Amino acid sequence: MSSLKERVESALDSVRPYLEADGGNVNVVEITEDGTVKLELLGACGTCPMSTMTFKAGLEEAILKAVPEIKKVEALNLTPAE
Repeated sequence: MSSLKERVESALDSVRPYLEADGGNVNVVEITEDGTVKLELLGACGTCPMSTMTFKAGLEEAILKAVPEIKKVEALNLTPAE
């Protein structure tokens, strides 16, 4: 069975083409023992006013659906919507 990080990366790979099309990407910074994934939004995603929606509807949903062991997903540099 593949590692937890590999499974999280695989879930993110399903969303990455959409991020890359807009000049962004995402990086897994840490997966804690309590099942929290910490992400860093890169490129355009780090400053986009829509990043909150992208995070919730795209990244968080993809990870929680594909990797049930993960309990929580956090973005370390999320830009708040104005």
